Amino acid sequence: MTKLEDTKSKNISRRSVLKGTAAAAAGIGAASAIGGFPTVWAQDLKDITIRQLGLAVSNMDPFAKMATDALGFTVEQTATDLGTIGNRGITQPKSFDLLEPAYMQFKFVWPTGNFQPVDINRLTHWDKVSGIYKESGKGWDDAWLGDGQRPHNVMYVDGSGSEFKAPGSTDHVAAMPILHNADTIGIRPDEIGRPISSWGELLNDEFNGKTALVGFPAIGGMDAAMALEALGKVSYQDKGNMTQGEIDETFKHLIEYKKKGHFRALWTTFNESVNLMLSGEVVIQSMWSPAVTAVRAKGIPCVYQDCKEGYRSWSLALMIPNHVEGKKLDATYDYLNWYLSGPAGAFFARQGYYVVTPDNTKKELPAAEWDFWYEGKEATVEIRDPFDNLMESPGSVRDGGSYKNRMGRVAVWNSVMAENEYLTEKWNEFVAS
Repeated sequence: MTKLEDTKSKNISRRSVLKGTAAAAAGIGAASAIGGFPTVWAQDLKDITIRQLGLAVSNMDPFAKMATDALGFTVEQTATDLGTIGNRGITQPKSFDLLEPAYMQFKFVWPTGNFQPVDINRLTHWDKVSGIYKESGKGWDDAWLGDGQRPHNVMYVDGSGSEFKAPGSTDHVAAMPILHNADTIGIRPDEIGRPISSWGELLNDEFNGKTALVGFPAIGGMDAAMALEALGKVSYQDKGNMTQGEIDETFKHLIEYKKKGHFRALWTTFNESVNLMLSGEVVIQSMWSPAVTAVRAKGIPCVYQDCKEGYRSWSLALMIPNHVEGKKLDATYDYLNWYLSGPAGAFFARQGYYVVTPDNTKKELPAAEWDFWYEGKEATVEIRDPFDNLMESPGSVRDGGSYKNRMGRVAVWNSVMAENEYLTEKWNEFVAS
């Protein structure tokens, strides 16, 4: 498991930070809404702009407009890829006012000293934040902790760039958590024609030549580990932080599979994964939830399969760079508080994602939508996305079922391993084989 004592200190060299970032990139409302007056006086709001840099799944013009309309100052969102987020966080921290890294990037971005801690005493909905980010690391008492870099182990700090502290031990965090979800395999049930219930099916010879993996070393490697462990071919102490021996064993098997033509593709873009399924070239693969939705939108059956071994999970957060101060910092906290207050939760629920304050989301979602997205119940109304596009008809059930079934059964968290460089070397050998 991830060790707190292994976390890099504030005094790491710039060269080592840049090296680590490259490795990580390869591996991978208004006052009424927040329950009080905005921190910033109304007459000053029009002069403030908050520039957010993050992923396309969570940074889009309609959401930025929603926040702007609610808060009275301007929220601008720029979407980019995960590698650029990490690099900009280290080399250009003044080029944005909020950074949205994945938790798997924290060990490289936070120790630079470019960011200020978030004071949880200024977060009005902190008590509603999931236990995943608190001392226990669990959303429910019976939830799985999961292998790899659990979010609560890379959160709590006592100063800019400081080492990570024990979960729940301070009043400051490196970033405010915003979103999480649980990933699994996507399948074409019409082509497979039988039940699928295990990650091991990803490496079933039955699907030779019709399988694909996500082409990022750290993520693809963990998906392969989920499959190999399910088949009993490799045993891991921690799938999110493999030893060199475990990495060797993993890629020995992957190269054998590749040489016999098992993998149709190693995809690296959203559209590529969608097209592989639409064409029928692939019938089972690593997949992201919105890609499954995109395939269905074309009238092609596609299921985000619930597997008995659980899910690979991820989480995003918002980091505040040091240059944000004064009224802009006050406005930033107003935005953070609005983000957790409920409206954002309803918006992202309709995309299949979870904001980290589910109780507040529930207040903003109609009961029928809450039952579909969070309780795993059969839809009683048409289910539409945030842009009013039809996603599901009455009678359908969300793949994977309830929120608890997904986020309560995390087998491994997206992670950058201690042996990430070695894993990347082996991945490149696999690709070239």
